[in-house]
Amino acid sequence: MLIFSLAILAGLILLVLSADRFVAGSAAIANNFGVPHIIIGVTIVSLGTSAPEIIVAIFAALDDKIEIAMGNAIGSNIANIGLVLGITALIAPIPISKRLIINENLIMLGVAILAGLVLFNYIIGFIESLSLVLCLAVFLAWIYVQHKRANGSDAEFEEDIPSDMTNSKALVLFVLGLAVLIGSARLLVWGAVGIANQYAISEAIIGATIIAIGTSLPELAASVASALKKHHDIAIGNILGSNIFNLLAVLAVPGLIAPGGFAAEVFNRDYWFMLAISLVLFAALFIQGKRNAKLGRYLGTFFVVSYAVYGYIVFLAATAV
Repeated sequence: MLIFSLAILAGLILLVLSADRFVAGSAAIANNFGVPHIIIGVTIVSLGTSAPEIIVAIFAALDDKIEIAMGNAIGSNIANIGLVLGITALIAPIPISKRLIINENLIMLGVAILAGLVLFNYIIGFIESLSLVLCLAVFLAWIYVQHKRANGSDAEFEEDIPSDMTNSKALVLFVLGLAVLIGSARLLVWGAVGIANQYAISEAIIGATIIAIGTSLPELAASVASALKKHHDIAIGNILGSNIFNLLAVLAVPGLIAPGGFAAEVFNRDYWFMLAISLVLFAALFIQGKRNAKLGRYLGTFFVVSYAVYGYIVFLAATAV
């Protein structure tokens, strides 16, 4: 038990730390070769927030542990809304822009429904997963167009893209970041499978709770920091964007690598809870945004309590005889 727990803890810490280095190195290399900042921001920086989930999903699928990959994708969305957004709203009530109501908010709900259409038959197939990736490409193209219309420049991404890093340093960060990402993902999956086997807990539960919470910690840190700095669009946008990437990129991985059937609990419990809390968030953003009201502490409390309820449901499932 102890060695598996330490493996999960070490894997999560190294995964989060190496993801930042990998993204920084990748962005610096692209910048040094003259790639426009807006392209780097839309692709490397945007997808970088889901790098831990994507790498974990790849190695879980390669080990034929697709429930870990799927549980991580869906569980991360539940954690993003229930914990990340809930805690952020408790710390600093968040104003809602009209742009978020009609753009990312609507897209997030549409993607959540699309994921249900892919998973409802308890099979994640190659064609369905490929369609998710194609939707991701469309979404990235949409982000590009939106940023070009809004700014007409690359300035928004300057903070996220190292502009004075040498090629040699960038290459070292890229290689080391990728190597540690791979190693920590392997370690994390090994520890998760070990605990699941030792205590006869389903791998879907491990993926949807321990791994999902761990890989959502960067979003929590970024959203709380953004809210405290009054960068409210960033605080909510990080969460909505991460949820969209999780369903279009992370969820597609097991279907591309190891298509086939999965445990019914992933759909019957985890997906439906994710859809329910996503619907509440959609309605809250729409109603509060139309009223020019904030996403305040009452809603923050509701989301945190909702996650506690989900945790209790998962606990009952894990301890059922």
